[in-house]
Amino acid sequence: MLKVTAGLVSALFVFITTGKFFEDEPKIKFVNPPELTITQIAGPSLVPSPACLAVAPNGEVYVGVDMIGSLGKDPGKGRIVKLIDSNNDGTIDKHTDFAVVDNPRGIVINGDKVFVLHTTFSKETKLATGMDLVVFEDKDHDGVADGPAQPLIQNFSNTKYIQERGTDHATNGIRMGIDGWIYVGVGDFGFYNAVDRSGKKLTMLGGGVVRVRPDGTGMEVFIHGTRNVYDVTIDPFMNIFTRENTNDGGGWNIRFSHYIQSGEYGYPLLFQHFTDEMLPALVDVGGGSGTGNLFMDEPNWPAKYNKVPMMADWGRSMLYIHRVTPDGASFTQKDEEFIKLPQITDLDVDGSGRLFMSAWDGAGYNGSPSKGYVVRVVPNDWKYKAFPDVAKLNEKKLGELLKSASAVARQTASQELLTRNPKKAADVALKIASDVEIILEGRAAGVFTYAQIVGEKGIEKLVALSKDPKIREFALRCLADRPEWAAKAPIEPFLAGLSDADPRVQAQAIIGLGRIGNPAAIAELLKTKVPASFVAPAKGVAEGPHATPNSAIIPAHLAVKALVALNATDACVAAIGTENSTLALWALRYMYNDKAVDGLIAAYKNTNDAKLKSQLLTNLSRLYRQEAPYDASWWWGTRPDSHGPFYKAITWSASPRIGDLLKAEWTKADAAGKQVFVDLNERHRMQIPEFGVEEKPIAANEPKVDLEKIKNQKGQVGKSSIEDVLLAVIKLEGDPSKGRALFTQQGCIACHSLDKGEKLKGPFMGQIGSIMTREQIAESILKPSASISQGFATVMIEAKGKKSYMGFVTEETAERVVLRDIGGNVYTVKSSDILSRKEMEQSMMPAGLANALSYEELASLVTFLSKQKK
Repeated sequence: MLKVTAGLVSALFVFITTGKFFEDEPKIKFVNPPELTITQIAGPSLVPSPACLAVAPNGEVYVGVDMIGSLGKDPGKGRIVKLIDSNNDGTIDKHTDFAVVDNPRGIVINGDKVFVLHTTFSKETKLATGMDLVVFEDKDHDGVADGPAQPLIQNFSNTKYIQERGTDHATNGIRMGIDGWIYVGVGDFGFYNAVDRSGKKLTMLGGGVVRVRPDGTGMEVFIHGTRNVYDVTIDPFMNIFTRENTNDGGGWNIRFSHYIQSGEYGYPLLFQHFTDEMLPALVDVGGGSGTGNLFMDEPNWPAKYNKVPMMADWGRSMLYIHRVTPDGASFTQKDEEFIKLPQITDLDVDGSGRLFMSAWDGAGYNGSPSKGYVVRVVPNDWKYKAFPDVAKLNEKKLGELLKSASAVARQTASQELLTRNPKKAADVALKIASDVEIILEGRAAGVFTYAQIVGEKGIEKLVALSKDPKIREFALRCLADRPEWAAKAPIEPFLAGLSDADPRVQAQAIIGLGRIGNPAAIAELLKTKVPASFVAPAKGVAEGPHATPNSAIIPAHLAVKALVALNATDACVAAIGTENSTLALWALRYMYNDKAVDGLIAAYKNTNDAKLKSQLLTNLSRLYRQEAPYDASWWWGTRPDSHGPFYKAITWSASPRIGDLLKAEWTKADAAGKQVFVDLNERHRMQIPEFGVEEKPIAANEPKVDLEKIKNQKGQVGKSSIEDVLLAVIKLEGDPSKGRALFTQQGCIACHSLDKGEKLKGPFMGQIGSIMTREQIAESILKPSASISQGFATVMIEAKGKKSYMGFVTEETAERVVLRDIGGNVYTVKSSDILSRKEMEQSMMPAGLANALSYEELASLVTFLSKQKK
């Protein structure tokens, strides 16, 4: 029999009046910038576990509900929820389930079309089958997708590892630029044989950014070498920024980066020992977990918070502003805390300046039906201004929107013009692009819109626009933007751009020359100066400057990429020993063909220059092996071997010739000379037995700690419920000096390191205070299996010889796996000996290690850990 209570009566009343059986938790009081008003508009009864969101220009909010989370694997728990505030008072008064999708990871709204990136599952097996970028339509405007999604890109992640792990390193956020491309953040699962709507196939090892046209054609890699980009932000001039990380277990450090087309950003194979070959990030800000982001460019926002990248960090529960300052072809930055929101996942802004943000708020790695919400943020003096129905505007009115101070207005007008009479729309866009009196953001929007409307028919006009120094960069970008018309673009504007006074124009000219494919550009590209900062980290240096701005390296880096794209082997070989030798040799590192190898060998035999001989040996040893073709049957894991320059290296047809030369030189060398070959053998992973191999030392076994004895003691903590312990610990300040002693006494030191200089064991604690709250730290100690740190699941390995190992992976290469068990013992297992490998559901850290402590002692341990923010 149901017992009638006041609470039940209240719940029934809520159900009758609102259609929801339980009211959302009380509205949260936000304490944030005084110029802004923050209001919760929807809680978990509508939008549990919100992983992403997007906002239409009129303020309709589309929220990606994801109750699978990053590590869950069961389908049927996701959807896109549409929220409507009909009278614009900050309260949601209507909602619909727009579409059913699992693991929504990104949403873009474009008129009646809603683009969604999500995981797909088999109805029969219930197993993940991959990830797709799809488009839904709602032409009848009833808030529900008209029918099934139309796929734009399929197989857009690594199916094997989505099935095994979930989507934690899969393909993530999407955003459309003013150039009309949809840019997609790809995690380092990478993908194999992704196929777009035209049938084009693409494979990518590791992470980066891929872009595609809204019709599902033109899929291509934009940049490469990232770990786990969750989202991209794009400014009015097509600068792309992200907040992503470089490791798992070493602090989960976050890098804020500016992405330049064709650039290589180094994870995981270059960012430690080959930083001369990559474009560095703008800053390493320490521990965290970057998620959604937005470039705010709305005129009714306070100037101090406008025209800036806003970057969410789930791990730090903070929305950051990164204030960027031009520096050559890139930027420098200064970051600052902006809005605190528990485990913020995404943000977007509408045409009236309403910013919407989603909070995961403790929904865990597997999602939760009772956690998460969405907030609205507006300036205190904000007044609602209806966004026009662009479908009802003529081309002249759309032109007014295209040159406005609002990024949302410009983007919306641009896309609407693409649907209109091409002649009228092109005339409007070209007039705006040519108008020197309007803001540069508007002119840029005009250039990009014009190029999309007219395509290759606009080459002549774009060449004319490239003569205007204010918009030269954008005109050059458009001339080389699409492969189908780039080959028809004249080379002269790009060659002129190489000597432009603006380094951004220089960079765009180099990128364009690599894309239009005219070999006449090779000689000029080879003249690109290589700065003194082109220096590899010295032997023994743990990590090169992968997050130190270096705008001087950008032209040379891009020129190397262009030379490789142009197959400039002959010219690069001919340049060896000339004033352009350094750039040529840099490019030849990536040219795996007989002409390159034969040319390097001939140059070596024909020179007596000791420095050049050394450079040639370096190049040849680099070309001895190459990265194996990627087939998606493997992944390097959350803690990959980042030695570089290869992960899974193989020899190729020219390897024997290179090996013969190197071994012949080895036999002639004295002891010091032989060490050069030993160093090259180790650095480039040649595995030539004659040279020997300097193996990195594996961490020594740790002093044994009797964890069973510790966990079986019963103090105040061991005699209390976890709820009582948490309540007590949060109220107690604790003594961090006592906490440091307890870190050793309670056995934490057996599996955790505090300093970056120490060999990594289990989850790194040196930055835990910048990632978790005191309450989260306490819960992790008391319930270690409740939220296992990603990258530190306990692994059970069965190997040949009836051997078994259990521990967490501290290092992994294509040839071996290194594990550390709970006692600190270290084991190395050959990959070829592994018969089975399984992640355990329980943490290797036993529960009860804090049982013997008093509340005060546990509070001291928690306080000590919360102060670890290195």
